[in-house]
Amino acid sequence: MIAVEIRSGTGRDDPSPAQRAGCRIVIAAPHRPEHVLSRFRDSAEGLSVTAGPANVIMQLSWPGVGYGVMESRVHSGALFRHPIKRTRTTFTYLAVVIFGSDADRASYRAEVDRQHRQVFSDRDTASPVKYHAMDPHLQLWVAMCLYVGFEDTHELLRGRMSDEQKELFYVGSEKLGTTLQVRPGMWPATRAEFETRWIEMCQKILTTDATRGYLRSIVDMDFVSTSPLLGPLRRVQRFLTAGYLAPVFREAMQIEWSARDQRSFDRTLAVLARVERAIPLPLAQLPYRMLVWDLRIRHRLGRSAV
Repeated sequence: MIAVEIRSGTGRDDPSPAQRAGCRIVIAAPHRPEHVLSRFRDSAEGLSVTAGPANVIMQLSWPGVGYGVMESRVHSGALFRHPIKRTRTTFTYLAVVIFGSDADRASYRAEVDRQHRQVFSDRDTASPVKYHAMDPHLQLWVAMCLYVGFEDTHELLRGRMSDEQKELFYVGSEKLGTTLQVRPGMWPATRAEFETRWIEMCQKILTTDATRGYLRSIVDMDFVSTSPLLGPLRRVQRFLTAGYLAPVFREAMQIEWSARDQRSFDRTLAVLARVERAIPLPLAQLPYRMLVWDLRIRHRLGRSAV
């Protein structure tokens, strides 16, 4: 693991064990007052989507997940073939987990399961690793990555939380995994236990030339277009993605990141935070809620949501 030196006097005091191990980013946002409390569902707001590509890198850094996505037989949900559909289904899952009813989650789980049952390694794939998308351990890793993404963006946009505030925020987050195959007992019972487990699991990340190239194509938005006109947007996307990645993931992706880069990222997120705080939370969460409404309409019309 990577050890990270964090000096005092920089506004980044009291690093967590995961930050010291290099598997969580350091939040430069100011501490929030102790009386300001958040629930997990409060983290689903508009600008949290800016961390999406970084979270994909985190998820696919586990070999079984990475090769499972690259070699998937389910072409109807492949990002490079159907980018709009894939983006919609991914964010619909998050919306259903956070804002959906038990019935919404059950119906969406059934649809996702039909796709996941077709994703497994065999002799035809000649994959260097074995995997099955229905494996609860692989899904646990993906769900934990999603939680880290939500917590990080929430703190960057709304202020750092104390340990006590994080424990309250953590309540209900297990649905990120249990909506699919993660068994309730597999999800860490407390936020403190989550951190310990996260450090252990980050020791298993591994990228190869194949997965690294695939992930860079996602960050560069090659699934949208390879046009040079998108150059400025790609540069912004690369910068934000690198900033949202903890050191162990940057190292796996062979991304260089300097102290100057970190200062620029901190300033950028400070600006985004001011924008986000100016938007009423119900309005900031509207895109997620609209996806739940879209899911329900699709089911009424007998159309697949995945």
